[in-house]
Amino acid sequence: MDSNKTILITGASQGIGAGLVKTFLDREYNVVATSRNISETARFDRSSRLALVDGDIGDPTTAEKVARTAIEKFGSIDAVVNNAGIFFTKPFLDYTIEDFRRLSSTNIEGFIYLTKHAIRQMLRQKSGGSIVSITASLADHPIAGITASVAMITKGGINAITKNLAMEFARENIRVNAVAPGSVETPLHENSPKDFLRSLSPMGTISSVQQIANAVVYLTEAEDITGEVLHVDNGAHLGKW
Repeated sequence: MDSNKTILITGASQGIGAGLVKTFLDREYNVVATSRNISETARFDRSSRLALVDGDIGDPTTAEKVARTAIEKFGSIDAVVNNAGIFFTKPFLDYTIEDFRRLSSTNIEGFIYLTKHAIRQMLRQKSGGSIVSITASLADHPIAGITASVAMITKGGINAITKNLAMEFARENIRVNAVAPGSVETPLHENSPKDFLRSLSPMGTISSVQQIANAVVYLTEAEDITGEVLHVDNGAHLGKW
């Protein structure tokens, strides 16, 4: 059994997720990384401290497989990053109920399935733990012209459950936090004009994947912080600019 801490990371094959896998491996964590086809990725050096699990996080069997892999291979679940997420914008009147179900399956149901498995195991271990989720600055600070209303139901829901779970499990020392990015340099935005992305914050800058990963590490390891939604958005949450 490994004495290092074990972290579960969803949506781990590219962008923020891949950055998180590399960052936590560098910090000597055991990592169980999942996405639909992660076993095919060439992004990671294979390591005895890395386990890859294929699956759609919106399917409850994926979360079960991820949790079982962590316990069988590494002996514990100490932290989770709910990073898997889909996002697309449409005028509200053009969103369909199928759009909502797609967003909800990955962004909300995936969170519930994996977080339940993780918290059950953390309670068995009696050594606390950390849950960090990636939400979005837009969830509580909309920007005129960015029509993301239905997508933001799901991200706002994660902000809400983060605070409620933080209170529910505070006495068990299971901390629940979120990071709310603005514009990030990821494959999601590879076709977006950079000048437009820079205009979405008062600082006029775009976050790097590593800056988001650093915020996740901070919350994962900050033993006295729970129920926090940390905005890493170059000031976009401050209001009009």
